[in-house]
Amino acid sequence: MATTTQAPATVPGSTAHSDGAGAFRPVQTRSERPRSFDPADFATPTGREVNWKHTPTDRVAPLFVNERGRHGVVQVEVDAPEIVEQRTLRIGEAPRGEVFSPEDLPSAIAWTQEEDAPLIRIPEGVELSEPVVIRLTGTEGLAHAHVVLEAAPNSRATVLFIHTGAAHHAQNVEIIVRDGAALTVLSLQRWDEGAVHVASHQARVERDALLTHFVISFGGGVVRVNPSVELAGAGAEGRLFGLSFADAGQHLESQVYLHHKGAHTKGDVLYKGALQGKDARSVWIGDVLIGPDAVGTDSYEANRNLVLTDGARADSIPNLEIETGDIVGAGHASATGRFDDEQLFYLQARGISEDEARRLVVLGFLSEVVQRIGIPALEQELTDAIERELEEGAAS
Repeated sequence: MATTTQAPATVPGSTAHSDGAGAFRPVQTRSERPRSFDPADFATPTGREVNWKHTPTDRVAPLFVNERGRHGVVQVEVDAPEIVEQRTLRIGEAPRGEVFSPEDLPSAIAWTQEEDAPLIRIPEGVELSEPVVIRLTGTEGLAHAHVVLEAAPNSRATVLFIHTGAAHHAQNVEIIVRDGAALTVLSLQRWDEGAVHVASHQARVERDALLTHFVISFGGGVVRVNPSVELAGAGAEGRLFGLSFADAGQHLESQVYLHHKGAHTKGDVLYKGALQGKDARSVWIGDVLIGPDAVGTDSYEANRNLVLTDGARADSIPNLEIETGDIVGAGHASATGRFDDEQLFYLQARGISEDEARRLVVLGFLSEVVQRIGIPALEQELTDAIERELEEGAAS
């Protein structure tokens, strides 16, 4: 497998500049980040790099070490119809690596340590009536994974990743949505309190295809799931949604990258989060790149956060880069705030208690993402989880 490397820089996360030897400039955009399949090409993160400066690197540090972890620390169960193709792919065996290219150290380590990557392929023209469910249960220790999802032309399917238990888990998910296919991928993090989950999801969406991608994070000490989606084919569409609820001491993060590459592509990004408790932290970074050939693009990204208590913090950083003037529309929005006092007053004036009013406001705020999932049982499960989070917060 060929690698893409970059000359070392004197400043972490920097690139060579044209104004003389020894001069460097920091990486400014997501598209400039160096990529490589070789972990040796990445320095150990210090927390000063552009893609690590919001992450508690001390808590993630075990995943920076390229050593074989104790095997079997994440048990995997796959529930899928027989028509779904399942096999493994060695490094260099297509379609592994067709789309995915590591852009950080844990991702490169996971690539090399997963010698036999599971492939889940939806055959051409097949429409699944029930989701493919992949349950990953951690049992402590280090674990690395690379998973390939491929939706063949004109197929229709939903794939759910459900993470529970405890582990330090570095995970790559490679997603290929072929011409005319429609694939929904949902990653649900319900880890135990001490778990650390660092994941890189990279996808390519081809002509007239649709990828709907969800990141839902409730459990875990540190959860960082970064989706990167390339709308490569004409008429491709990407819908990227996220929901998080951070409690005391939790760090929940997503760095989203949506690259409009083909003509007449559409992008819709919406992430919402709630936070409660001391040192509860959420980070959302949204990068949208509209390339020079992406004429007729229509793209919008938004992140909204609701801070429920003192001591919680939400960082929200939207970025938009446009390299063509021939677009339908492009925009971004970000907002972080506390309860709307007028909403609370309105509800309390109608005889609703303050606690119940707060519950209704939070549920109404987060339900915009929940209701887009389209799986009633899972939607109810997530609504119940939000209720439990609020009850635990009120009791603490």
